[in-house]
Amino acid sequence: MRIRQPLFVLSACVAALLARAADPASELVRACALYPPPLEEVRYATTYNFTGHVLYPFPAVFLHRDAAAALQKVQSDLAAEGLGLKVFDGYRPLSVQARMWEILPDERYVSDPSTSQGKHTRGTAVDVTLVDRLGNELPMPTPYDDFTEKAHRDSAAWSIEARKNSQKLEAAMAKHGFLPFPYEWWHYDLSGWEAYPPLDVSFEELARRETRAKPET
Repeated sequence: MRIRQPLFVLSACVAALLARAADPASELVRACALYPPPLEEVRYATTYNFTGHVLYPFPAVFLHRDAAAALQKVQSDLAAEGLGLKVFDGYRPLSVQARMWEILPDERYVSDPSTSQGKHTRGTAVDVTLVDRLGNELPMPTPYDDFTEKAHRDSAAWSIEARKNSQKLEAAMAKHGFLPFPYEWWHYDLSGWEAYPPLDVSFEELARRETRAKPET
């Protein structure tokens, strides 16, 4: 016997899908909600970054829920090996992307917002490294945001240990749909990132939305 879904249930599902389509920012979630939660070091909320300026009002990593779901699988796989992720950056407002481009107009390291409108702006790009069970970073080819050729994936200057760790990270990310960026060993894009819209919603607005969404006690 064929069971029919009540019309009001289908209508509610359609309404939810339409609401998400009309408000893409509602698809952004916090990386700290993953389990086990990755470590976070959001340097763009400090002056300790390549720009020398505070770009985010507070330290947080937001991701599109599709990227977050994929990263959850990566984190679970790594946890089974006594490893985990440290996340440096995720979603980045388009206006912040523009400021970065003004400071470093080099598309190997910063997307030109006037052409591609960025990758981080879609919530589908994430900057990560590997940590051990105590939270210590594993040796990698360069420090984060080292915009030199040594950070490129085809660099011959990597140590054996750094190459091994980078390849382990790449394999873990690729297994769950992330594409490695050729010029930055830490940068990964969710496959199909081009289909996600670029956003310019501030961190403050995302935080306000979270507050409004919390049920009253």
